[in-house]
Amino acid sequence: MTKNKYWIAFSSIEEIDSSFIQRLYNYYGDIEAAFNANNLSDIDGLSIKKAEKFLRLRDKVNIDKTFDEVEKRGIKYLTFDDENYPQMLRNIENPPSVIYYKGDLSSCNFNRTLAVVGSRKATSYAKEALRQIVGELKNTDICIVSGLASGIDTTAHISALENNLKTIGVIASGFDYTYPVANKDLYNKIENGGGIVLTEYYPTFEPLKFRFPQRNRIVSGLSYGTLVAEASLKSGALITANLTLEQGRELMCIPGLITNMNTQGIYKLLKNGATLVTCADDILEALGWEIKMEQKSLFDIPDLNEEEQKIYNALEVEEKSADELQNITNLSIDNLLMYLTTMELKGIIKQVDGDRYKRVTSVNCSF
Repeated sequence: MTKNKYWIAFSSIEEIDSSFIQRLYNYYGDIEAAFNANNLSDIDGLSIKKAEKFLRLRDKVNIDKTFDEVEKRGIKYLTFDDENYPQMLRNIENPPSVIYYKGDLSSCNFNRTLAVVGSRKATSYAKEALRQIVGELKNTDICIVSGLASGIDTTAHISALENNLKTIGVIASGFDYTYPVANKDLYNKIENGGGIVLTEYYPTFEPLKFRFPQRNRIVSGLSYGTLVAEASLKSGALITANLTLEQGRELMCIPGLITNMNTQGIYKLLKNGATLVTCADDILEALGWEIKMEQKSLFDIPDLNEEEQKIYNALEVEEKSADELQNITNLSIDNLLMYLTTMELKGIIKQVDGDRYKRVTSVNCSF
């Protein structure tokens, strides 16, 4: 417990980072000795300016109070020297000195971690594609890791929860803040049985802009591979993709429409050797995982009559309007609308973008 206080005291100093803490810890071999050290000039490569700032700020830290602030908030934590600290994260170049978390750590399988990243302003196509792929992993022990941001991150976490998968949300602030505020309920669902919400930041640290790219190294660092669902050429998702490669992990991408600006980063990654993913099997093959999955096939689809089968076949490749479906099926508009309503109630198709319809159930490994 005494050692933990020093780890937390270090992490409460906002002006220093994990790399500085690790350098001192590695030099002294003891976190208490590192915190109390006064002569830092012998440490190779240590910035004199940073060292002087640390010594100045350290003397203002109330070690017991800093520790108590974490305890009274009900926040759990793992220090870098804890045997339960995730091994994959320990192996990255700049691992967090402390990870604070809420939720059930033991429920997350850190041997089957998959990061999912993408655009905050994701298209409905990207979200639907991701939901389908995560759905194919239903009821397995794979743990989905993402950043609890809007867009693809939110879709990844919600899809995991809906499919009985555990999920880890890595945030870019301390637990005194919820960002974005719209995800407050999602935070609670993850913390209350869905997995864990995790951060390297002391509870009072705000979600400042520079902390988001720092957070990304943890998302990829916790994971055996990263799946990019949508990314422009200048995006946080592309930063995470590059970190994935630097960390020696597997990089995978979901292809998208070439007319979408948010897929330019995807195709750049694919051209540079990222694995193309159109179904969960592609992920399992890339990562060398063997698991039992619920296979979706035509047998999962409720019985269709002849007219419904015509409509279903017409939607095999892409969504279509009612007028287009009428021309293909030669059904009267009244009968067509009746069958469309029936098929929606069965959960086979759904209406999108006004009067357009698309399949819901996947029957193969493609989009």
